[in-house]
Amino acid sequence: MAHVSMQDLEPYIDQSVRVCIHGERGEEMAPWVKKRVTKLEWCPDHTHLRIFFDHQYFFAVPLSSEVRLTRSEWCAYDEQVGLYYVMRNEENEYV
Repeated sequence: MAHVSMQDLEPYIDQSVRVCIHGERGEEMAPWVKKRVTKLEWCPDHTHLRIFFDHQYFFAVPLSSEVRLTRSEWCAYDEQVGLYYVMRNEENEYV
């Protein structure tokens, strides 16, 4: 598996996506939320990649997370805390 890369996420900029952060299977899962990716940015200490959904709100994914990338989904798994960060590109989701 690959690790978090800004280049892998650049196609998501200005795209409508559904996002969810969740734990392992069987655990309670947050609802999917529709967002638009506005920009990508390294955090100041370069340990995380910030994925912004407007000027203020973002989630920060550890660069050490393992990434699975398909045509319609980007999924990063942070093994240290057991969380999945998932974005689904709505335009490619049903293709």
